Amino acid sequence: EVQLVESGGGLVQAGGSLRLSCAASGFTFDDYAIGWFRQAPGKEREGVSCISSSDGSTYYADSVKGRFTISSDNAKNTVYLQMNSLKPEDTAVYYCARGFRGSSWLHPLMDYWGKGTLVTVSS
Repeated sequence: EVQLVESGGGLVQAGGSLRLSCAASGFTFDDYAIGWFRQAPGKEREGVSCISSSDGSTYYADSVKGRFTISSDNAKNTVYLQMNSLKPEDTAVYYCARGFRGSSWLHPLMDYWGKGTLVTVSS
């Protein structure tokens, strides 16, 4: 059974940091890309960052570039998102998801999603 479980969300002041984790199970981890997405209330879901577990390639949305860092530990089947210099506009529910065949940064195609973890950044 494929499962993705996020953790690490919480309340933080602007300028602070959080580290999110995505624990994956039920599939061969290094055969897929794993992406982080977020959705704020009343807004559409947007891609935040992505990593290819096979070759380690990473991608970032312009809005988080230089502040967020994605990484993976293949032995633990876990992907992390280190978020620094957080801004109120980063407030959202953050989801991790698995990319299936043909998925790319420009055309993300995700087949399994976690339930999300809430990040709230206060002013």
